[in-house]
Amino acid sequence: MKSNRILTALLVSTVCALAPATVLAEEAHVAPIKAFISENVEGWLTDPVIISAIKEQNAETGDLSQSGIDELDKEWRAQATAADKPFVDEVLAREISQFLMEKKDAAGGMITEMFVMDAKGLNVGQSDVTSDYWQGDEAKWQNTYGEGAGAVFVDGVEEDESTQALQSQASMTISDPDSGEPIGAITVGINLDML
Repeated sequence: MKSNRILTALLVSTVCALAPATVLAEEAHVAPIKAFISENVEGWLTDPVIISAIKEQNAETGDLSQSGIDELDKEWRAQATAADKPFVDEVLAREISQFLMEKKDAAGGMITEMFVMDAKGLNVGQSDVTSDYWQGDEAKWQNTYGEGAGAVFVDGVEEDESTQALQSQASMTISDPDSGEPIGAITVGINLDML
Protein backbone atom coordinates (compact mmCIF):
# COMPACT_ATOMS: atom_id res chain seq x y z
CA MET A 1 0.00 0.00 0.00
CA LYS A 2 2.77 2.43 0.94
CA SER A 3 4.73 1.53 -2.20
CA ASN A 4 1.67 2.40 -4.34
CA ARG A 5 1.46 5.79 -2.66
CA ILE A 6 5.15 6.37 -3.29
CA LEU A 7 4.81 5.34 -6.95
CA THR A 8 1.82 7.65 -7.39
CA ALA A 9 3.67 10.53 -5.77
CA LEU A 10 6.73 9.81 -7.93
CA LEU A 11 4.59 9.80 -11.08
CA VAL A 12 2.97 13.11 -10.14
CA SER A 13 6.32 14.74 -9.30
CA THR A 14 7.90 13.47 -12.53
CA VAL A 15 5.06 14.81 -14.63
CA CYS A 16 5.29 18.12 -12.70
CA ALA A 17 8.95 18.39 -13.59
CA LEU A 18 8.46 17.54 -17.26
CA ALA A 19 5.19 19.20 -18.19
CA PRO A 20 3.46 22.56 -17.82
CA ALA A 21 0.70 22.76 -15.20
CA THR A 22 -2.07 22.54 -17.81
CA VAL A 23 -0.69 19.25 -19.12
CA LEU A 24 -0.04 17.91 -15.60
CA ALA A 25 -3.72 17.61 -14.75
CA GLU A 26 -4.48 15.55 -17.82
CA GLU A 27 -1.33 13.43 -17.60
CA ALA A 28 -1.13 12.17 -14.03
CA HIS A 29 -4.54 11.39 -12.62
CA VAL A 30 -7.40 12.96 -14.57
CA ALA A 31 -8.00 10.21 -17.17
CA PRO A 32 -8.16 7.30 -14.68
CA ILE A 33 -10.42 9.30 -12.38
CA LYS A 34 -12.76 10.24 -15.23
CA ALA A 35 -12.88 6.57 -16.24
CA PHE A 36 -13.72 5.52 -12.67
CA ILE A 37 -16.47 8.15 -12.39
CA SER A 38 -17.91 7.14 -15.76
CA GLU A 39 -17.99 3.45 -14.84
CA ASN A 40 -18.97 3.69 -11.17
CA VAL A 41 -20.83 6.93 -10.44
CA GLU A 42 -22.58 8.34 -13.51
CA GLY A 43 -25.03 5.45 -13.66
CA TRP A 44 -26.78 6.34 -10.41
CA LEU A 45 -26.77 10.14 -10.70
CA THR A 46 -30.27 10.03 -12.17
CA ASP A 47 -31.65 8.05 -9.25
CA PRO A 48 -34.94 9.61 -8.05
CA VAL A 49 -33.48 10.02 -4.54
CA ILE A 50 -30.83 12.41 -5.90
CA ILE A 51 -32.95 14.21 -8.48
CA SER A 52 -35.92 14.83 -6.16
CA ALA A 53 -33.69 16.02 -3.29
CA ILE A 54 -31.92 18.55 -5.53
CA LYS A 55 -35.18 19.80 -7.08
CA GLU A 56 -36.78 20.16 -3.66
CA GLN A 57 -33.85 22.16 -2.31
CA ASN A 58 -33.65 24.30 -5.46
CA ALA A 59 -37.29 25.27 -4.86
CA GLU A 60 -36.40 26.26 -1.28
CA THR A 61 -33.13 28.10 -2.00
CA GLY A 62 -33.90 29.59 -5.42
CA ASP A 63 -34.61 33.07 -4.06
CA LEU A 64 -31.89 32.99 -1.39
CA SER A 65 -29.68 36.10 -1.40
CA GLN A 66 -25.91 36.01 -1.01
CA SER A 67 -26.25 37.26 2.56
CA GLY A 68 -28.68 34.40 3.27
CA ILE A 69 -26.20 31.92 1.77
CA ASP A 70 -23.41 33.41 3.88
CA GLU A 71 -25.52 33.05 7.03
CA LEU A 72 -26.23 29.39 6.35
CA ASP A 73 -22.55 28.75 5.62
CA LYS A 74 -21.53 30.55 8.83
CA GLU A 75 -24.01 28.47 10.85
CA TRP A 76 -22.71 25.25 9.24
CA ARG A 77 -19.05 26.11 9.88
CA ALA A 78 -19.79 26.81 13.54
CA GLN A 79 -21.56 23.46 13.92
CA ALA A 80 -19.28 21.26 11.77
CA THR A 81 -16.95 20.44 14.66
CA ALA A 82 -19.28 21.23 17.56
CA ALA A 83 -20.87 18.67 19.88
CA ASP A 84 -24.34 20.12 19.26
CA LYS A 85 -24.98 20.39 15.52
CA PRO A 86 -28.69 20.30 14.61
CA PHE A 87 -28.19 21.79 11.12
CA VAL A 88 -25.43 19.31 10.21
CA ASP A 89 -27.34 16.40 11.74
CA GLU A 90 -30.47 17.30 9.75
CA VAL A 91 -28.55 17.21 6.45
CA LEU A 92 -26.81 13.94 7.35
CA ALA A 93 -30.18 12.36 8.22
CA ARG A 94 -31.67 13.11 4.79
CA GLU A 95 -32.47 10.21 2.46
CA ILE A 96 -29.97 11.51 -0.10
CA SER A 97 -27.19 11.53 2.52
CA GLN A 98 -28.02 7.95 3.48
CA PHE A 99 -27.95 7.03 -0.23
CA LEU A 100 -24.47 8.61 -0.62
CA MET A 101 -23.19 6.88 2.52
CA GLU A 102 -24.32 3.51 1.12
CA LYS A 103 -22.62 4.18 -2.24
CA LYS A 104 -19.41 5.22 -0.47
CA ASP A 105 -19.44 2.08 1.71
CA ALA A 106 -20.07 -0.11 -1.35
CA ALA A 107 -16.98 1.37 -3.04
CA GLY A 108 -14.74 -0.39 -0.49
CA GLY A 109 -12.48 2.58 0.27
CA MET A 110 -12.10 3.81 -3.32
CA ILE A 111 -14.44 6.73 -2.59
CA THR A 112 -13.39 8.87 0.37
CA GLU A 113 -16.35 11.27 0.43
CA MET A 114 -19.29 12.48 -1.63
CA PHE A 115 -21.55 15.48 -1.51
CA VAL A 116 -24.30 16.79 -3.77
CA MET A 117 -24.87 20.51 -4.31
CA ASP A 118 -27.88 22.47 -5.51
CA ALA A 119 -28.13 25.27 -8.10
CA LYS A 120 -26.70 27.75 -5.58
CA GLY A 121 -23.77 25.51 -4.60
CA LEU A 122 -25.28 24.61 -1.21
CA ASN A 123 -24.98 21.05 0.09
CA VAL A 124 -28.08 18.93 -0.46
CA GLY A 125 -26.67 15.70 0.94
CA GLN A 126 -23.32 14.19 1.85
CA SER A 127 -21.60 11.03 2.98
CA ASP A 128 -19.40 12.87 5.50
CA VAL A 129 -19.45 16.26 7.22
CA THR A 130 -17.91 18.94 5.01
CA SER A 131 -16.07 21.91 6.51
CA ASP A 132 -18.42 24.34 4.77
CA TYR A 133 -21.99 24.30 3.50
CA TRP A 134 -21.61 26.58 0.47
CA GLN A 135 -19.43 25.31 -2.37
CA GLY A 136 -20.58 27.97 -4.85
CA ASP A 137 -17.36 29.95 -4.48
CA GLU A 138 -15.19 26.92 -5.31
CA ALA A 139 -14.01 25.34 -8.58
CA LYS A 140 -15.87 22.09 -7.82
CA TRP A 141 -19.17 23.90 -8.36
CA GLN A 142 -18.14 26.70 -10.72
CA ASN A 143 -16.46 24.32 -13.19
CA THR A 144 -19.39 21.90 -13.24
CA TYR A 145 -22.83 23.43 -12.64
CA GLY A 146 -21.45 26.79 -13.81
CA GLU A 147 -20.35 25.18 -17.10
CA GLY A 148 -23.60 23.35 -17.80
CA ALA A 149 -24.69 19.80 -18.57
CA GLY A 150 -21.98 17.18 -19.01
CA ALA A 151 -19.22 19.18 -17.32
CA VAL A 152 -16.60 17.21 -15.35
CA PHE A 153 -13.82 18.78 -13.28
CA VAL A 154 -10.98 16.85 -11.62
CA ASP A 155 -9.05 18.74 -8.96
CA GLY A 156 -5.39 18.37 -8.03
CA VAL A 157 -3.81 15.60 -5.96
CA GLU A 158 -3.56 16.06 -2.20
CA GLU A 159 -2.78 13.94 0.81
CA ASP A 160 -5.61 13.25 3.23
CA GLU A 161 -4.34 14.23 6.68
CA SER A 162 -6.33 11.60 8.53
CA THR A 163 -5.62 8.62 6.27
CA GLN A 164 -2.31 9.70 4.68
CA ALA A 165 -3.74 8.51 1.34
CA LEU A 166 -3.33 10.46 -1.88
CA GLN A 167 -6.67 11.63 -3.18
CA SER A 168 -8.34 13.90 -5.69
CA GLN A 169 -11.86 15.22 -6.00
CA ALA A 170 -13.88 14.72 -9.18
CA SER A 171 -16.96 16.88 -9.68
CA MET A 172 -19.64 16.79 -12.31
CA THR A 173 -22.89 18.49 -13.23
CA ILE A 174 -26.14 16.70 -12.38
CA SER A 175 -28.91 17.30 -14.90
CA ASP A 176 -32.64 16.66 -14.78
CA PRO A 177 -33.10 13.37 -16.70
CA ASP A 178 -36.39 14.65 -18.18
CA SER A 179 -35.35 18.11 -19.39
CA GLY A 180 -31.56 17.76 -19.59
CA GLU A 181 -31.23 21.03 -17.68
CA PRO A 182 -28.47 21.30 -15.03
CA ILE A 183 -29.93 21.25 -11.51
CA GLY A 184 -26.86 20.70 -9.30
CA ALA A 185 -23.50 18.98 -9.04
CA ILE A 186 -21.70 16.21 -7.18
CA THR A 187 -18.18 15.98 -5.81
CA VAL A 188 -16.59 12.57 -5.26
CA GLY A 189 -13.30 12.09 -3.42
CA ILE A 190 -11.19 9.34 -5.01
CA ASN A 191 -8.48 7.40 -3.17
CA LEU A 192 -5.60 7.43 -5.67
CA ASP A 193 -3.67 4.79 -3.73
CA MET A 194 -6.47 2.34 -4.58
CA LEU A 195 -7.05 3.61 -8.11
